[in-house]
Amino acid sequence: MANNLRSLLPWVLCSVFMIDAAIGVRKDSSSSHGTRDSASLGLVQAPTSSDKGTCKSRVEIYGYECEEHHVTTKDGYILSIQRIPNGRSATTQRARKTPVLLQHGVFMDGITWLMSSPDESLGYILADKGYDVWISNSRGTKYSLQHTRLSPRDPAYWEWSWDELVAFDLPATFEYVYRHTGHQKLHYVGHSQGTLMALASFSEHHLLHMVRSAALLCPIAYMNEVKSPIARNAAYAFVAETYYWLGTYEFDPLGDAAHRLISEICSRPDVNCNDMVTSFTGKNCCLNTSYVPIFLEHEPQSTATKNLIHLAQMIRRGTITKYDYGNYDENMKHYGQVVPPAYNMSSIPSDLPLFLSYGGRDYLSVVADVKHLLQGLKLHDKTKLTVKYRPHYAHADFVMAVNAYRLVYRPLIAFFKRH
Repeated sequence: MANNLRSLLPWVLCSVFMIDAAIGVRKDSSSSHGTRDSASLGLVQAPTSSDKGTCKSRVEIYGYECEEHHVTTKDGYILSIQRIPNGRSATTQRARKTPVLLQHGVFMDGITWLMSSPDESLGYILADKGYDVWISNSRGTKYSLQHTRLSPRDPAYWEWSWDELVAFDLPATFEYVYRHTGHQKLHYVGHSQGTLMALASFSEHHLLHMVRSAALLCPIAYMNEVKSPIARNAAYAFVAETYYWLGTYEFDPLGDAAHRLISEICSRPDVNCNDMVTSFTGKNCCLNTSYVPIFLEHEPQSTATKNLIHLAQMIRRGTITKYDYGNYDENMKHYGQVVPPAYNMSSIPSDLPLFLSYGGRDYLSVVADVKHLLQGLKLHDKTKLTVKYRPHYAHADFVMAVNAYRLVYRPLIAFFKRH
């Protein structure tokens, strides 16, 4: 059983990058990073020369112009950003174009938007439609491992949850794109955790002066109805909390701890490990398996154990709040109150153009949870809110389905044109 699981794990993780109620952790990063060691040793060292990077490995090979950028957050994380300023048929003279920022979910990086062919991946499609495309990479991912003071080997490097992605990564990326495109308001596209980041930020009225509209694919705000048996088992068993208390700060999806955890959960009667992909994401209808090797070449990515704890809190409690430190003193220190403050979805400005698309088979962005979010948006200006339900789609279909252009991206682009 264990040997079979080890051989299956890379294929399982082809779906794990969609999970925003993730599982597992990994012992102190001083014994990790594998082939990423050369990029981890220096505080500001760039990826090695043998690593082609996103532009060269996934964009320029198709004839697109691509730029590599870096932005430093206020808490010192140095984030990688790729820019595709023109489509394949663009002339050498760059016109002033509307910027679009694409934000990935947990266990993934900017490759999310470039995984399939230029006719099927949103990053290429938007560039060919005349948008100035910017692709973000959150802290802890392969090309965003640098920091002004810390190494990824330091436990302090991994002391963050999605609260910090909201408070630091998203503002730094927004401001960088806004400044470099002549202070134009930008469209935003998030998938999974990328939607959670935006919703939390907008609920606190941040970034609004820089955003033109937001498209949220597999929107995550409430997670108490999550159907993934693996995600639910891990959350209710306090798995991430346990490993964190034992001194684990980084979660590497390809590490030994992940294998041990999968083995343990698969021994439970309600988890069917013969169909691991469906157990995580729901039954995706329309994936092209020929792109799996491309995924395995680039992904999955690490995240912070603390981030997984935060997501598990959401599953257990059915709330969307800031990280709960679990004791009076820490919560008072960080928030000035015993209970972590909530992100109030009804506080999102009613005139902010929003596009939401979700699937009937999704085990992570579950229909009931999306409806809970929509209830919080019930007073939203109906002319500013577009909702597209895809009954046969699961979590991965929204970024990798062969028919996503027709069912998701074409309506999304039409929404952008209206706003």
